[in-house]
Amino acid sequence: MTGQVRTVDGRVAGRRGQATRQKLLDCLGEMLSSSPYRDVKVIDVARRAGTSPATFYQYFPDVEGAVLELAEEVAREGTGLRELVAGRSWAGKAGRQAAEELVDGFLAFWRRNDAILRVIDLGAAEGDKRFAKIRMRILNAVTDSLTESVKDLQAKNKVDKDVSAAAVAGSLVVMLAGVASHQKGFQGWGVKQADLKPNLALLVHLGITGKKPAR
Repeated sequence: MTGQVRTVDGRVAGRRGQATRQKLLDCLGEMLSSSPYRDVKVIDVARRAGTSPATFYQYFPDVEGAVLELAEEVAREGTGLRELVAGRSWAGKAGRQAAEELVDGFLAFWRRNDAILRVIDLGAAEGDKRFAKIRMRILNAVTDSLTESVKDLQAKNKVDKDVSAAAVAGSLVVMLAGVASHQKGFQGWGVKQADLKPNLALLVHLGITGKKPAR
């Protein structure tokens, strides 16, 4: 946590208050992993954190307010996803490695934050602009970098200039997000995790370069 942390009424929280606030967030995050978002109540979060509802309301207006804080934390972590793409070469074996590392890093990020990302997707799907903006911030971290990668290849005449770099990048990122949120579901189709990653990386590489990755 960086910067000053304030209570709902505007007071600056001390070290103990900050620790209590973070514990409430941690407990909420754990509960979202095992309970539907709509079923989580303030009293349950407070009890799990070993404190009272009154203490919860010192730091958050309601459960949704606390969930938004968790979503912001995930969004901040998500900015690091751009490092999976920025400045990478898509030529030859380096391109294959870039695709594989992007897929691996993206899926790992989604697994770590699966519970809160499901809530973000739900809020965005229901038209809540706050969750929609957070979702776009996470996806833009990769979309912007992939767009630049396609444009760079176009400048080198390695990708057709008629291709829309933003459309290709955006489509690939939405695909990655869809696959990432459905990782467990692939088992029902008989798809093993060991098979998912290389084939997803193949699609990413094809989308960016228009070619199969070098062996």
